[in-house]
Amino acid sequence: MINSPDAVYIIIPAMKYLNMSWDEIKHTPRREIMGLVAAYNQHELLHAFDGYTDEDISSLSKDKPEVRSSYNKSMSLKAKYESSAGKKRETKKFSSFFRD
Repeated sequence: MINSPDAVYIIIPAMKYLNMSWDEIKHTPRREIMGLVAAYNQHELLHAFDGYTDEDISSLSKDKPEVRSSYNKSMSLKAKYESSAGKKRETKKFSSFFRD
């Protein structure tokens, strides 16, 4: 096998995560495989923290601070996709934090 990043970044993820056979990979255009792998990576990033609450993330980030940055990336990407889909996000008013 040649020393190529395609094997690491395209072929192996297509086989491992998308369950594509070698024959399917050879007969699929490179651009299409790259799009599928990129979409899979986006999907994984979007749903990496499904089921976790903000309190869970706070307790996890005490031991591993990088969890907080990954969570923030995931939430910002999710907000971007929701806004482009036209979904309205519920925003809290500043005065709701100071209830008596």
